[in-house]
Amino acid sequence: MWYARTPDFEQIKILDNYRAEHDLTPLIIHGSYLVNLGAPPSLIREKSIAAFSGELQRSILIGAEYLVIHPGSYRGLTVEEGIKNVAEGLKQAWRTIDKKLRKGSKLTILLENTAGAGAQLGGNLQELAAIRELAAPHLDIPLGYCLDTCHCYVSGFDLASKAGLDHLIETSASTLGLENIPVFHANDAKAAFNSHLDRHAHIGAGYIGSKGFRRILNHPDLREKAFILETPVDKPGDDLRNVKALKELLFQKRRSTLKKSSRNGTSNGRKTRPST
Repeated sequence: MWYARTPDFEQIKILDNYRAEHDLTPLIIHGSYLVNLGAPPSLIREKSIAAFSGELQRSILIGAEYLVIHPGSYRGLTVEEGIKNVAEGLKQAWRTIDKKLRKGSKLTILLENTAGAGAQLGGNLQELAAIRELAAPHLDIPLGYCLDTCHCYVSGFDLASKAGLDHLIETSASTLGLENIPVFHANDAKAAFNSHLDRHAHIGAGYIGSKGFRRILNHPDLREKAFILETPVDKPGDDLRNVKALKELLFQKRRSTLKKSSRNGTSNGRKTRPST
């Protein structure tokens, strides 16, 4: 829906306490899928800016670290016009937020890459960089990126292979800056490579596969990133099963590395006795 209620302050306190007790950080909000900041002047654009303003306000109130938003669609426009509209929409929405609320904010806006279907913006990483270049100088809030593994795969980065992951890392570093990508959405892909079809699959059950995710999770440039699932829930417990699948792939690699170091008689660069 376009509009949502302001969060109850008592519930915010409960959330804060729960997060502190269980060390739940970062808190990442996904903006409404209705929002299209790339739209031309229209009722849809007006509603999108107002809805995104509400997302910003609620995210700050509940103490979120990140707010993820899709760039939107440039249908009926040129790509360049769509990019300018998104940048202007970000600025307009942010200007509506009370200055006192802005001052205490720890929020960062993250532009998410897309599958690149039709007139979607963000299937090309350069489009995300162009939006940030236009908008960031006019915002007193950080603006970064969130990369979705399924979207990466179906838009031309073959994450099922080592070469494809290396290509994504190199392209992201040169185009976006890896330091500006704190969050990944971890989704396997139901659709084929470069198909531009946004169809998420369970971890290891799609074209990226378990080996692909093992490489992603254990890549030295990605180990400190936050990974969030957007996988299907076909039956109760699927979400937890996908979390466990990711953790197992992460720890498999680490156990393998430890065993290899032990066999070679080294650990963390220091000589040790071989295991017996």
